[in-house]
Amino acid sequence: MLTCKQASQLLSQSLDRPLTRGERFGLRFHLLICRFCKRFGQQIVGLRNAIREQVKLIEQNEEIKLSKDAIKRITQTINLINH
Repeated sequence: MLTCKQASQLLSQSLDRPLTRGERFGLRFHLLICRFCKRFGQQIVGLRNAIREQVKLIEQNEEIKLSKDAIKRITQTINLINH
């Protein structure tokens, strides 16, 4: 059985890479019995989605003027986070 620390690490890693079958099984089982880790998983997914939405809004806002270099650095950082 996974500890909460292991489960939270897997939840975080699952945003960046596919989990193995064993990892998924262990995580799902842990989430069935641990409401705290389940809530943590929901929160990190919500944060990721909120960040993506803010990026879209910023990209569409004509009043925000960033240099092309700044846009490139931000995009590269976001892509690193999402992959």
